[in-house]
Amino acid sequence: MPLSNEKPDPSSTVPDTSPWIAFRHTTFTVVWIATVVANVGTWMYNAASGWLMTSLDANPLTVSLVQVASSLPMFLFALPAGALADTVDKRRFLIGCEIVLTIIAAASAVLVGLNLVTPPILLLFTFLLGAGAAFTAPAWQSVVPQLVPRQDLAAAVAGNGVGVNISRAIGPALGGAVIGGFGIAAPFWINALSNFAVIGALLWWRPASSQGSALPPERLAGAMVIGFRHARFNPKLRATLVRAAAFFFFASAYWALLPLVARNQIAGGPALYGILLGAIGVGAVIGAFILPWMRTTFGPNGLVAAGTAGTALSLILLGIARHAEIGLAACLIAGISWIGVLATVNVSVQVSLPDWVRGRGLAIFVTVFFGAMTAGSALWGQIASGLGLPTAHFLAAAGAVAGIALTWRWKLQTGAGIDLAPSMHWPSPVLAIEADADRGPVLITVEYRISAERREAFLVSIRDLEQQRRRDGAYSWDVFEDAAESGRFLETFMVASWLEHLRQHQRVTNTDRAVQDAIRKFGAAAEPKVAHLIAANFRQTGLGTPSKQSLP
Repeated sequence: MPLSNEKPDPSSTVPDTSPWIAFRHTTFTVVWIATVVANVGTWMYNAASGWLMTSLDANPLTVSLVQVASSLPMFLFALPAGALADTVDKRRFLIGCEIVLTIIAAASAVLVGLNLVTPPILLLFTFLLGAGAAFTAPAWQSVVPQLVPRQDLAAAVAGNGVGVNISRAIGPALGGAVIGGFGIAAPFWINALSNFAVIGALLWWRPASSQGSALPPERLAGAMVIGFRHARFNPKLRATLVRAAAFFFFASAYWALLPLVARNQIAGGPALYGILLGAIGVGAVIGAFILPWMRTTFGPNGLVAAGTAGTALSLILLGIARHAEIGLAACLIAGISWIGVLATVNVSVQVSLPDWVRGRGLAIFVTVFFGAMTAGSALWGQIASGLGLPTAHFLAAAGAVAGIALTWRWKLQTGAGIDLAPSMHWPSPVLAIEADADRGPVLITVEYRISAERREAFLVSIRDLEQQRRRDGAYSWDVFEDAAESGRFLETFMVASWLEHLRQHQRVTNTDRAVQDAIRKFGAAAEPKVAHLIAANFRQTGLGTPSKQSLP
């Protein structure tokens, strides 16, 4: 039974989420195969490191710290990584990062093979590999629109989810078998070698050339500030982040505690742990097959609610699991639920972001994702240490169900009615003075002439411009009414520099333009007048800094 009456919008720009549509594009297929190979190695490493830690120190909190060490770097480094993804060549950046990751993975394999690994060393290498993944995640996600056309974006996101979960299904089970046949060091070596597939695919791929911007790239610190500001004033992105945090915080429980469920509750070995992890992957692949049906039946918001309810059920089953069959059923349900939620929120993030800030917006999503996973893993590990594994799972299930109701008013996006392509309709400013790129701040004023009977409607509508301006890098936005002249209004906002204002011209989207055109109609008798005022540099003029007494 559907959880809501929400129906898919036929005008959506992402009408089909079937993952197989994306494979008609050769570049996507090649990169997809390479990432699946690399992810198989990563999941073998994850399974081996989790199992190795249960041998080094079986304390639940210590075991859960493996998940913490893996996800904490995403929380710490994703945002600067997103800023880099928006300001550097993504392909070269990914190649460099993957080479470094290969070296770190090989070093960890050497230490494991020499029996030199202790719990702190294992956590350190897990953290370093997690940091590498953190620096590459925004770039990987932001290149997806370069691999497929916009109408196939949802399919590509779903296809990537299938790839991750195929590797999740194969990797852990293969890791358990490899450990039994070749020793604990073998999965660590396979992880290092698997990265060569990704490096080769990136070297082969030649992205289509684009004109890009004639302006110089943003500086890292400024780009991060602008990214934060955009997220703060992008309500569609904020809604997605709220829904994502509410899910991942509670879903982290089964990721963090699954090694202990396999070892202590079910009394199995590394092969069983690998099979349980693989069952999550199998469930996710099944979920990818039925994803179009689930999306049509539930709609995006109902699908996330259904996935959260399914996750709660899987947590309850893991809490009572004393036999492998119950654990397998729980993991299959968890995998189906995971792909349904992850694919839906990922598409919602993608379609909420214009290209110029895509890397930073995705980085903020990744930060929220792994921040919730990190905090949740540490909390559920602590609860399991004090109250036991079943109680930790039951509390996480109850929290997940409560989260459905508490976050329902934040709605997810499908891309319907949103055109985030640059409009480029702002005319170039006419200058009578020299305006160096770094000169600023800059005050922009827009003068409107509004009749008395339209005053209230105008003031309500112009509030829509505030979030637009701030999303694109402005601050100190306000509207003033002339006390001496009826009907004269002045919209004002500031940007950090002249260069930043020129970037604003390139950030305005077609959706923004529609809002601006509607507001301009309030003063149809007179075209709004725009003025640019640049902060005067007193030192360069030799006038010095004015004193209070010299001001009028």
